[in-house]
Amino acid sequence: MTILMAVYLAGLAAGRLAPAGYARQFRNAPAAPPSRQFPLGTDELGRDSFARLLYGSLVSLSLAPAAAALATIVGAAIGVSAGYLGGWADICLARLIDLFLSVPWLFLLMSARAALPLNVGPLESVTITFLLLGLLGWAAPARVLRAATKNLKDQDFITQAKARGCRPLRVLATHLLPNIRPVLAAQYCMSIPIFILSEANLGFLGLGVAEPLPSWGGLLAGLQNIDAVVNCPWRLAPLALLLLVMICFQILVPVEDAK
Repeated sequence: MTILMAVYLAGLAAGRLAPAGYARQFRNAPAAPPSRQFPLGTDELGRDSFARLLYGSLVSLSLAPAAAALATIVGAAIGVSAGYLGGWADICLARLIDLFLSVPWLFLLMSARAALPLNVGPLESVTITFLLLGLLGWAAPARVLRAATKNLKDQDFITQAKARGCRPLRVLATHLLPNIRPVLAAQYCMSIPIFILSEANLGFLGLGVAEPLPSWGGLLAGLQNIDAVVNCPWRLAPLALLLLVMICFQILVPVEDAK
């Protein structure tokens, strides 16, 4: 958690740590090696790679949790409704969940993004990526929350609440939802690293956040030139940071599940 917070706070302080900004071009120093002015050198357009890494980390680490929150909310609405209502509602919603889970997640995400306009501004591309990740990634949390709701619905305290005259909405809000909160939190935490990698895949293929706004996917796209990477190994900094963040999430998520 300390490492993740440090990376995110460094992104928030990007304006102070790298005052050159992510879009300014130093035309007299294209593809420059690391120096005091440019700790990670510059890219082919003369932009400060350190500044772009900080801003890209901020974009990716802000986009993924927001999209995970949207996906978890949608998944909770569908999964809890299916498990609590039962009957035909449960059957129809369960088939909808199975339909979304039957399609490979990354293929579905890339197909949906490719079908949308690609020539959009940076802010519009961030919004599109956020909505796609959130609205297409709800199926896995929905299935888990549906199972948790069906299990809790038959518990004695739920039966007792109904016997005492509690209305269905009150039973749902007062007795059932507080008890599935740990499952909800676990699904949210598990979705964040998945969405970070999904955004990185979209950006690597040119379907994610639009230039000049950086993201981890866009920064990784610069590694396609193997010769340039071999001659300039400092360009692997985005990949190293992404691996570090993913390792932290893999350690953190089981801890949250245990809690």
